[in-house]
Amino acid sequence: MTAEGHKRTRTRTRSRGRMAVLIALGLLLALAVAAVGGLWFMQNRLDNAIERVEDPFAQLTNRPTPSATQDEDVAEADAPMNILVLGSDSRISAGDPDQWSYGAQRTDSIMLVHIPGDRSGAFVMSIPRDSWVDVPGYGMAKINAAFSYGGPSLLIETIENLTGVYIDHFAVADFESFQELTDAVGGVEISVAYDTPNLPAGEYHMDGEQALSYARERYNLPGGDFDRVQRQQNWIRAIARQALTRETLTNPLLLNDFLTTAAGSVAVDEGFTIGEMRSLALSMTGVRDDDLVFLTVPVAGTGWSPDGTQSIVNLAQPAFSEMMAAVAEDDLADYLAQHPDEARMLTETVF
Repeated sequence: MTAEGHKRTRTRTRSRGRMAVLIALGLLLALAVAAVGGLWFMQNRLDNAIERVEDPFAQLTNRPTPSATQDEDVAEADAPMNILVLGSDSRISAGDPDQWSYGAQRTDSIMLVHIPGDRSGAFVMSIPRDSWVDVPGYGMAKINAAFSYGGPSLLIETIENLTGVYIDHFAVADFESFQELTDAVGGVEISVAYDTPNLPAGEYHMDGEQALSYARERYNLPGGDFDRVQRQQNWIRAIARQALTRETLTNPLLLNDFLTTAAGSVAVDEGFTIGEMRSLALSMTGVRDDDLVFLTVPVAGTGWSPDGTQSIVNLAQPAFSEMMAAVAEDDLADYLAQHPDEARMLTETVF
């Protein structure tokens, strides 16, 4: 599917009108599936299962201007939304500042999720964890160091300063939870296009343990971390596709297991209420699973830190800044249509 497809009007006929809120993490996927199944009676149970992060935005200053809807016909409630989504090795400590230990937390995956005001889909943009950026108060460092140094607040500040994009909400999950989520939907279909010592090319139905191993592969892939990012995206996409199958939606036991596992797999900022999530889900009831677009932001390859001690990723300028300006202006679909080679898009062929 091309980015141009996201300019479709909300009134068009959608022969596959499945819910795909699916903004890259299990919680919103769970809410989406609940909406499809008419299971809003479960929202209190889901709400109680969600871990909350004490407001990471409270002390932030000099923030970018929030995105404004570009279409006067779109309701104010359908303004663009940007969510910072992390895959971390420690979800609990991210939610409890009392457990925070300087330098102890890491984030393996950083995704900026943009939901356009017209609710035509969602863009999931991976930012390589080794991107060399300015971390407020610490100087130039890898972007995931911001999470290690100062938790969600410092990472949000770092990304807002870097991109000029206002972050509305924050969510963090650990990939161990995605292993459980994969098993909760009965496994996922993964197509592997490249032979590695651990996994020959081919078509696989993977359980959670196998999918986790697949997504963690790095050293045997031709593109290293860049290919690993795409594998993580591919895994998330596969969970989304499986969760929205008729088999899942019509099986009460499977659906209940998925919903409860998903709700318990993530932490979100305390301002992201179950009511707002529900409104978001309802605003996207016409979105299809192929309206979820995954990409990696423009990069100029790898290099070394000035002191020669760290392998880093260099963001490609001016392409990176131009893409982020399009996000801030809620014009990302047009930007990608006009600059198809600037970002690495997730296709069906994944190493």
